[in-house]
Amino acid sequence: MGKIILDELFLAQKELDATIAKNHNISYETTRHRRIMACLVEIGELANATRCFKYWSNKGKESDDIVLDEYADGLHFLLSLGIDIKTSKKSYNITKHQDNLTDQFLEIYHRLDEFRKKQDDKTYIRAFQSFLNLLPLLGYRWASLRKAYFKKLGVNYNRQENNY
Repeated sequence: MGKIILDELFLAQKELDATIAKNHNISYETTRHRRIMACLVEIGELANATRCFKYWSNKGKESDDIVLDEYADGLHFLLSLGIDIKTSKKSYNITKHQDNLTDQFLEIYHRLDEFRKKQDDKTYIRAFQSFLNLLPLLGYRWASLRKAYFKKLGVNYNRQENNY
């Protein structure tokens, strides 16, 4: 899938985070655990939208718009966590790591739990990489996710302006 550069997304997220911090009188330090929890929940919502673990059901995944929107939600929190810890890595190579979505989601949860425990750059990079590695398994290209991220960014700004 190739190398992706995330500088513009980190910058956009930092600006949104500053707006949220101002509106809610919070800081990265006071919300880190809540952001980790929010990230886990959003990844669960993404897994639910893919229905990859629902062996008991024949119903297919949600629409591409919904799946990409859920992915963008998780990306927002992962970027925010990276800004919080001042991550050193702003570019990644997306690769297919696991053979199926369920195993990839489990790996993401494992990596985020490692990050929760250590909260350092090394464990953050591993968690972020595992999240990005969902893309090939989901069948999306980076350009689609980037577009979904900026669409959701607009929604999130609108929510801030309307006392969400």
